[in-house]
Amino acid sequence: MSANETILVEDRTMNLKMVAALTLPVLLISACKKIDNVDVAADMPEIAAPELSVETMKSITEELSSDAYEGRAPGTAGEEKTLALLTKKFADAGLEPGNGDSWYQDVPLVGITATKTSPLTIKGKDANLSFNFGSDYVFTSYQEQAKIDITDSEMVFVGYGITAPERGWSDYDGVDVKGKTVVILVNDPDFGTESLEGEFGGRAMTYYGRWTYKYEEAARQGAAAAIIIHDTDPAAYGWNVVESSWTGEQFYAQSSDGGASQTKANGWIQKDAAAKIFAAAGQDMAAQMTAAKKKGFKAVPLGLTASASLENTIKKTDSKNVVGILKGKTRPDEYVIYTAHWDHLGRCKPAPDGDDICNGAVDNATGTAALVALAEAHVKAGAPDRSIIFLAVTAEESGLLGSKYYADNPIYPLDKTVGGVNMDAFGMAGPAKNVVVVGKGKSQLDRYLESALTADGRVAEAEPTPEKGFYYRSDHFSFAKLGVPMIYFEGGEDLVDGGREAGEAISLDYTENKYHGPKDEYNPDWNWDGVMSDLKVYYTVARMLAMTDDWPNWNEGDEFRSIRDKSRAGS
Repeated sequence: MSANETILVEDRTMNLKMVAALTLPVLLISACKKIDNVDVAADMPEIAAPELSVETMKSITEELSSDAYEGRAPGTAGEEKTLALLTKKFADAGLEPGNGDSWYQDVPLVGITATKTSPLTIKGKDANLSFNFGSDYVFTSYQEQAKIDITDSEMVFVGYGITAPERGWSDYDGVDVKGKTVVILVNDPDFGTESLEGEFGGRAMTYYGRWTYKYEEAARQGAAAAIIIHDTDPAAYGWNVVESSWTGEQFYAQSSDGGASQTKANGWIQKDAAAKIFAAAGQDMAAQMTAAKKKGFKAVPLGLTASASLENTIKKTDSKNVVGILKGKTRPDEYVIYTAHWDHLGRCKPAPDGDDICNGAVDNATGTAALVALAEAHVKAGAPDRSIIFLAVTAEESGLLGSKYYADNPIYPLDKTVGGVNMDAFGMAGPAKNVVVVGKGKSQLDRYLESALTADGRVAEAEPTPEKGFYYRSDHFSFAKLGVPMIYFEGGEDLVDGGREAGEAISLDYTENKYHGPKDEYNPDWNWDGVMSDLKVYYTVARMLAMTDDWPNWNEGDEFRSIRDKSRAGS
């Protein structure tokens, strides 16, 4: 799951009109509730229990996350090894190449590695501050320039950095930030509220809360640089994740202008360091953070200047998505799709023991292994009515770039793609009574999931932390924004053994000590029972979609409904 995703510049070319008003509804839908007046249990195909190989899951997860793969960064020897393994396993499973005679779809990327990054110096009438790269702040550049200099750039605090005319909100109103450095808060103004009511969806993050949006809006406003104040709760991860994800080579989609339309530099700064900057400006940071939550907030010039420099090593490369297909027997030109990302961060900030390989075992060697295990099971069950696509995408960790490239350049038409299932990081906590659905209540795919869970006596629950914006942090989003119904769920934290308390403790340990770090490594002592239980559900949902003539849609009122309706209008 991506922390350093770019869906706009984490997907820097995303059409903002599609996502400007995104909110993540959190609706608890019971098994007896109707979705768009369709009975949850009605007309669901009978699906036999699948044969799923735990040995496939174990062996591929262990192999992909071994040090030999060097963290599976795009454009490295680790990618070459990954591609070779996946094509062999897809072929052995009985799939056919999914792009004509090829297993691959080229994804043009540019890799930019910042070197010789200077301290960030802040100066003013009575101020002379210096902050170290990595421990205090991080900077990277989207511009394909060998040298980046931010020199005596005036600093302006722009609150949450949001321009949302449909909500009557503009943090840049009345201020000119061209050539200046903007300081921005993470998440939305109503982060922290208990309800889902508010200017920006209450507790649930909107796209305006994502750091990607904030950098893009800063670029549109002409800023030279943008710095987000890191705060663990609204960011949803600690500084360790920022530091490991924003150092080393960063990948972006190749652009016609070489990133010239972007700011010179984007980055993050520790909250304590930001407080020193506000103090040097004669401002109370806590008071300004409170003021920024209210409509009508006015940007605050800080009377300080920022300077920093870095050098860029630039490498253009074609990374690859891996595509396999199991062709349908009666409606082969209708498609169900599985997605999982094969990439991870490569080499990253070393752990105290010197280990500098971010192996990405849970995130997402497990999901990649699942593609193979599911392919084996579907082939053994025989060809379904519709075709099933197995898509292992690149550069998710760099901003969903591989899935976005496929969605923008589909091998199989999106208006013929019935829907799909995304898999991103299987938890190793053991069997759970529930699954957690990111975006529950958004589409009619919920009823397929409800049906698949009923046989096991499990329940689907909405994500408990919509404020963290997980809806925008995995590959399903690339398809959803173009209208294709996608469902994304994970094993829950209400464990059969230990309940929610045990599940939450295991999840917290992974987030704080392993996620996006060198210790996300394969463990031979893992309990795979929960993984295999979840994998059965992934199988059943897609198999039902492939064995019905139903065309599930987004629910009435969902932001993607009209997009899907238009794409399907001529079908």
